[in-house]
Amino acid sequence: MSMATVARYRSAFRAVLRRELLRFIKQRGRFFAALVRPLIWLVVFAAGFRAALGLSIIPPYQTYITYEVYIVPGLIGMIQLFNGMQSSLSMVYDREMGSMRVLLTTPLPRSYLLACKIAAGAVVSLFQVYAFLAIAALFGITFSAAGYIAALPVLVLTGLMLGAIGLFLSSQIRQLENFAGVMNFVIFPAFFLSSALYPIWKMRESSDVLATICAVNPFTHAVEAVRFALYVEMAPLSLAVVVGVLAVAGGLTVIGYDPARGFRTRQGPET
Repeated sequence: MSMATVARYRSAFRAVLRRELLRFIKQRGRFFAALVRPLIWLVVFAAGFRAALGLSIIPPYQTYITYEVYIVPGLIGMIQLFNGMQSSLSMVYDREMGSMRVLLTTPLPRSYLLACKIAAGAVVSLFQVYAFLAIAALFGITFSAAGYIAALPVLVLTGLMLGAIGLFLSSQIRQLENFAGVMNFVIFPAFFLSSALYPIWKMRESSDVLATICAVNPFTHAVEAVRFALYVEMAPLSLAVVVGVLAVAGGLTVIGYDPARGFRTRQGPET
C-alpha cells in the first residue's frame, strides 16, 4: 500500500471522526441526556434498591459492595448503548438528507467507511463514560487508577460492538421515525434483561428462563467485560462474545449497506 493510499485512509477517518465530534459538541443536549439517565439510576433508584437487593461476594469483587458500586458498569453500558443507537440514528437522518450517499460513494472501500463511522461513535462514547465516572467519583464511587486505564481498551471494544449493532439496524430502517421506535425495542430489553442492574444469580432465583436470556444477552457480556476491567481483571468469555458479536454485526452492516447485496434490495431502492 502506497503512502498516498495510507494518507487517503487516514484523511477519511479524521474527517468522519471530526464530523462525529462536531455533531456531538453542537448537540449539548445529547451529552447531558447521556449523563442524566445513568445518574438518575445511580442517585435515585440505587438508594431505593439498596435495601431490597442483597449482593453476595461474586467475582471480581473480593468483599461485599454497595448496590451503587455494582450498577456502575451497567450504567456505563447504558451510556454506550444509547450512544451507539444515537450515532446510528444520524445515519438514517443522513440517508434521508442524501449526505450518506456522498460518503458511501467515495473511492475508499465501503466497509472501511462504515468502520470509521463505528469507531468515531465509540470515541464519542468514551468522553461520555469518563465524564460519568468523574461524576460518580463525587458520590464516593471510585476505582483504582489502574482500573480506569485497564477499562479503556475494553470500553473501545464494547463501544464498537454496540455501535456495529446500531449501524446494522440503521441499514434496515427507511425512515427516521421508524428507527426511533426500533431503538426503544432494542435498548430496553437489552438493558433490563442483562446483568446491568442485578446479578444473573439473582434473576435465577425467580426465573431460570430469564436468567438464561440474561446469560446469552451480548449486552450482559459487554457489562461484565467492563466490570472486570475496572478491577484490572479479565473476563475471557465476555471478551470473546464481545469480539464475536462485533465481527458478526460488522459483517451484517457491510452487507446491509451494500446496494448489490443488501438485505433490503428486495424491497426496491430507497426513496
